[in-house]
Amino acid sequence: MESAGGEGPAGAAGAPASKKNKKVSKSRSRRRWRKVKTKASRLVHSMDLHTMTQSLVTLAEDNMAFFLSQGPGETARRLSSVFAGVREQALGLEPTLGHLLGVAHLFDLDAETPANGYRSLVHTARCCLGHLLHKSRYVASNRRSIFFRASHNLAELEAYLAALTQLRALAYYAERLLATNQPGALFFDGDEGLTTDFLREYITLHKGCFYGRCLGFQFTPAIRPFLQTLSIGLVSFGEHYKRNETGLSVAASSLFTSGRFAIDPELRGAEFERITQNLDVQFWKAFWNITEMEVLSSLANMVSTTVRVSRLLSLPPEAFEMPLITDPKLTVTISPPLAHMGPGPVLVRLISYDLREGQDSEELSSLVKSEGPRSLDLRPRPQPAPRSRSLIVHIHGGGFVAQTSKSHEPYLKTWAQELGVPILSIDYSLAPEAPFPRALEECFYAYCWAVTHCTLLGSTGERICLAGDSAGGNLCFTVSLRAAAYGVRVPDGIMAAYPATMLQSTASPSRLLSLMDPLLPLSVLCKCVSAYAGGETEDHSDSNQKALGLMGLVQRDTALLFRDLRLSASSWLNSFLELTHKSHPKSVPMAEPMRRSVSEAALAQPEDPRGTDPLKSLTLHALNLRGSSETSGTSELSLSAETLGPSTPSDVNFLLGPEGAQEEVEARDELNSKNRGHGITAAFPEGFRPRRSSQGPTRMPLYSSPIAKNPFMSPLLAPDSMLQNLPPVHIVACALDPILDDSVMFARRLRNLGKSVTLRVVEDLPHGFLSLASLCQETRQAAALCVERIRLVLSPPGPAPPRPV
Repeated sequence: MESAGGEGPAGAAGAPASKKNKKVSKSRSRRRWRKVKTKASRLVHSMDLHTMTQSLVTLAEDNMAFFLSQGPGETARRLSSVFAGVREQALGLEPTLGHLLGVAHLFDLDAETPANGYRSLVHTARCCLGHLLHKSRYVASNRRSIFFRASHNLAELEAYLAALTQLRALAYYAERLLATNQPGALFFDGDEGLTTDFLREYITLHKGCFYGRCLGFQFTPAIRPFLQTLSIGLVSFGEHYKRNETGLSVAASSLFTSGRFAIDPELRGAEFERITQNLDVQFWKAFWNITEMEVLSSLANMVSTTVRVSRLLSLPPEAFEMPLITDPKLTVTISPPLAHMGPGPVLVRLISYDLREGQDSEELSSLVKSEGPRSLDLRPRPQPAPRSRSLIVHIHGGGFVAQTSKSHEPYLKTWAQELGVPILSIDYSLAPEAPFPRALEECFYAYCWAVTHCTLLGSTGERICLAGDSAGGNLCFTVSLRAAAYGVRVPDGIMAAYPATMLQSTASPSRLLSLMDPLLPLSVLCKCVSAYAGGETEDHSDSNQKALGLMGLVQRDTALLFRDLRLSASSWLNSFLELTHKSHPKSVPMAEPMRRSVSEAALAQPEDPRGTDPLKSLTLHALNLRGSSETSGTSELSLSAETLGPSTPSDVNFLLGPEGAQEEVEARDELNSKNRGHGITAAFPEGFRPRRSSQGPTRMPLYSSPIAKNPFMSPLLAPDSMLQNLPPVHIVACALDPILDDSVMFARRLRNLGKSVTLRVVEDLPHGFLSLASLCQETRQAAALCVERIRLVLSPPGPAPPRPV
């Protein structure tokens, strides 16, 4: 028999052979692992749900009987018990999955786009069943072999049984959402107290099983090694972070202490769960910003596309004029960002594959901001190419709290090469130090500056595309809404990758997947949104949670200061702006209401279509409007119904069309008759109990700030009158993304309004695939799809085809 990892005899001739054998062994092991994952994946796609369940039950019963006959050994007893559990959970899960699958088509955008949270949840459960089926077949075929590793297979089966149990709980939650929601709605739109009860119940579920041996089982096999490396790095980083170590010291020491997490999946899963539940947004900001370190960014640039221009620019906080679309002879003043921090420069990065006219001008060079020592470019200086007809304005993701254009530079360089278009990426200020609406103000200011100064950027500006991912996709929509409200040029189209359009803490079928998502857990998502809304400032008594380092404490204290001053400062600032703004002629009613800071827009919210709590609304809405009106004595510059339009339940329409409404209502009534008299948390049948977390109470905000209902923060809640002004929208979403339903519902709203919108949903990839574009073939194909959508925006519309005679 071969040694299980020990080295052979040392010797001059033996050492090279030993190393070669190790490499061959590792290579074979890697290929064998991929083959196993591929087989499990094929099972998911080749068998229907009933056949898969029956096959699994038959194998589980056979294996259970075999191990029961093996005597009183502990391992045999546990193997028999785990197969009994697999049988029970599979039989209990099948009818619920069948019901969800039977109504899932009612929530699709159209027949060509079969995607929504219900489908994703069923697919994820099928992936787990498929893996258990493949493992059960392996056990049945090899259980008599002397090489059968009983302990290893037991650990994997127990992990996937735990995952299947939790997925069954999520399926029951999805049924309750289906029974409670309005027809056609994917988001829970009931009383806010019920939403909070639902979330409070949901976050107590055990999650560690999804972060250990089962990590990323729902994704394409090529992604899983990356996720495993990421999880090991995360838990190691978290261990050193709580010891008050910061920056490079954390990253370096994590490399040397991550071994125990690599060899113990259960320990890694438990630590991952603890971190996601308990560490605050400052930890995630620090972890996600590791890619901003000079060493890592330099390595990324070495393997990325080489471009002629990559410059960080600092736009001075100076007001300028822009012509109105309705009458170019009239202009509107674009003021610099003001909210929370006062006037300040906006940083942007210009990326261009070729040096183009205007990009080497003295005027642009005067805006260049130094990024440290510059490398010597020995290439001959080329003759500038003509200006491009198009321009891309990019807004990066990062949960509103982390990253800059530098983190997204590798794929932006690829875009610049493939599209031959200059790209201006905006480095907006991040929460919690700069909460809403600071990022919106900065992005809108930079967009308007780019439109006005496109010749400096190497473009004639004939076609302009706004592109962004995740939080950046949200800002693409809100910047366009802002441009339409001002009456200035809106972009010719938007490409949004996996955008967040609903920033309220509310449940939906796809958001149930955040229980197992290693890149976007629910607690992290809620903390980022709360930070953007200005609420991520909780102070925990646990000393470990306070060990943020000097900079972390300064950042937290700054956020606390901003929270305390925001209400009074907003009222003072709004009244000051109203007194100092110039008035435009009354012939421009569309632009007039927006001549002021966005902070007032953030507070002067339209009535929420789902209903608002007047006591909660008073804290941010009525109180500040009252202070503003007392100072100014006029409502001329406030957000009025002329600008936002009435926000009534009929204006914000989430409902199905008449062809699908009746069928969905009947399915909902059937569920209601079964569950009448129970609250939304009473989702489980008698005898079933999911596993609960052992990590203590989760520290996450359960109540949404009223400001999250503002359409400039949650564009899904914008009234029809605002959405009518959006340009053509192209959305690329992920089927397994917890915020998939944001994309589906937003596309449905635009489609119901007759707007031009496309939705492409990529399979088996996680949220944030653009940053993983070079990882595997699947991510490259998804990134290429985004490039294709941008190309559609930049291509001028052709002549309409002739009508048939």
